[in-house]
Amino acid sequence: MPSQLLAFGLKHTVRPLLDTWARLPFDVFPPNLLEHAARLLPAPEGTRWRTVDLPHCRAEYVMGADVPDAPGRGGAILYMHGGAFLTCGLNTHRRLVSRISSAAGSPALNVGYRQMPYEPITESIADGLEGLHWLLAQGHRIEDVTIAGDSAGGYLAFAIARAAMDAGLGRPAGVVALSPLLDFDPAGKAAHRNAHRCQTFSMRAVAKLTDVTDRLDARRGVSGRRTNPVDMPLADMPPTLIHVGSREILLADAELMANRLVAAGVPCDLTVWDRQVHVFQAAASWVPEGRAAIGEIGEFISSLEAQETGAHTPAAASETATRRSGRRRSAAPA
Repeated sequence: MPSQLLAFGLKHTVRPLLDTWARLPFDVFPPNLLEHAARLLPAPEGTRWRTVDLPHCRAEYVMGADVPDAPGRGGAILYMHGGAFLTCGLNTHRRLVSRISSAAGSPALNVGYRQMPYEPITESIADGLEGLHWLLAQGHRIEDVTIAGDSAGGYLAFAIARAAMDAGLGRPAGVVALSPLLDFDPAGKAAHRNAHRCQTFSMRAVAKLTDVTDRLDARRGVSGRRTNPVDMPLADMPPTLIHVGSREILLADAELMANRLVAAGVPCDLTVWDRQVHVFQAAASWVPEGRAAIGEIGEFISSLEAQETGAHTPAAASETATRRSGRRRSAAPA
């Protein structure tokens, strides 16, 4: 019932608002009101955090309940928040990041990266990479860092992992993407069975975001320098967990990415949650499916750390990859 009420609310508030924005013949980018309002939300009990100043943005080093404040020891999470590259930030996602930190037993660096329309997505990726450098400077090994994100942050999680490997930093432990946007080409989403079933986004809003992004890239001279995650080289990517709702328009992106990762030989779990909305994990305080999903995320991240501990045993590593590769699960029949 809570998830049904959440879906009803989004369908009759957020979706029509975004659809109206998409119909405007000009660009409107209001202040990030969600981020300011979220200052009033209390963090989950036991949460601790401290501000981190990265070269071009702020971040927060977040420790969920029962997670020790011991930088450089064990695993860590680099988290990139969602918000269509236009909105949200540290305040809106502190609760979600804290819950994931607690479930995984690892601290998380929540990055308040630069966003459109002030900076193009390439700068958002650069800020995430700076966050990764900060974790490494604290003593964490890149093999122990999981890069996670929701929605637009899912795009950034894959892009940062790719950028880190291309820069010679090594391969992160894994990638976790919640309801990720992974392909700016709207054609695949328009042809998908969920094109008009999503409670949060209309096809018109998706196309508008693509148009806005392309025009900003052109103005900043970065056209051709940014690659959609689904089109990146994937064969050396780390193990991946993708969560998405069964009626989301972004299920098209999640399925495409999972298929391409598995075809490239990369271990990937795609969990499709029956009738859950976009990033329902953020409502875990009152949606039980959100709590279950965060528990699964924590188990996945913990398993990556356990695999790294036994990485010097080739047979064990091979068995793990075979067991996880190509696995597609659903929380309930879709």
